Amino acid sequence: MAQKEREPDLPSGLDINDLDPSVLQDLKVLSKDNAERVAQHMLMATDLLEDDPKLALEHARAAKNRAGRVGVVRETAGVVAYRAGEWKEALSELRAARRMSGGPGLLAVMADAERGLGRPQKALELGRSPEANELDEAGKIELAIVLAGARHDLGQHDSALATLQRMNPSLDSQGFEQVRLSYAYADALLATGQRGEAKTWFEHAAKIDTDGFTDAAERAAELD
Repeated sequence: MAQKEREPDLPSGLDINDLDPSVLQDLKVLSKDNAERVAQHMLMATDLLEDDPKLALEHARAAKNRAGRVGVVRETAGVVAYRAGEWKEALSELRAARRMSGGPGLLAVMADAERGLGRPQKALELGRSPEANELDEAGKIELAIVLAGARHDLGQHDSALATLQRMNPSLDSQGFEQVRLSYAYADALLATGQRGEAKTWFEHAAKIDTDGFTDAAERAAELD
């Protein structure tokens, strides 16, 4: 009871149906009242993630404390911890989620958390794990971006570039993952002294980044 009294407040009027139906399905292993409360905390964790990651993490922890054996709850706790900069907690939760749910899990997030802990070699080890081969195309791109970052951390800029080249970046590409890949590729080109090529790829990233997710346009302008 004391533990639940420490939970962050929930506003009235939350509609748990705003969560993905698959999440609600996974919560059906819980009692009805508990499932609803867990869903509300998960909804708040998601809604607060951009503006208040620390409070979002409190909600994610509250959900985990109520439903620690539900994989999607642990995964959410891991992602929120990652966004809040709690790298160790993120790794612990994401490993637990992967054990429960099977599959590769959020390998790129786990690898980036290792980087956050100052362990780029550990990130590279995750990239060589059997689970890396199980990722879908988007997951492989995200992991490659993180692994390239780990190579940069180690001062291995040529290896970072080679890591991204294996993802076959294209100036005809479209979509969110390709924005991220093109931007990372441009960054790696710049790190290896290829300013002209880097400018081309920053310009491409800016062109397909219709939501303004990156500062690719500014980065390109800096290379004029």
